[in-house]
Amino acid sequence: MSIAAIESVLQQMRVTSLQTGIAQPAAEGAEPRGFAAELRRSLDNISTAQTKAYGQAEDFEMGKPGVALNDVMVDLQKANVAFQTGLQVRNRLVAAYQEVMNLPA
Repeated sequence: MSIAAIESVLQQMRVTSLQTGIAQPAAEGAEPRGFAAELRRSLDNISTAQTKAYGQAEDFEMGKPGVALNDVMVDLQKANVAFQTGLQVRNRLVAAYQEVMNLPA
């Protein structure tokens, strides 16, 4: 897997997180740039989505007013999709690392 393919997947994750409202667009120059920083932001966004979804599910279970079941289910599915995407990125990164390590010296 090439670096361009990994960057493409990260770009897709960024766009998806912005479209779903999981992440807010960062101000230019406000945060460190680079692959590691982008990966960290993506993982933080996944964690935030899961925390929000589980908190909303707990609120629904406790019977708090204003929490609808369909909103809980949608947020749980968004968190699941974000997690599965992160898992696939991790798998591809590990495969790319193994491929690089197996290159002849």
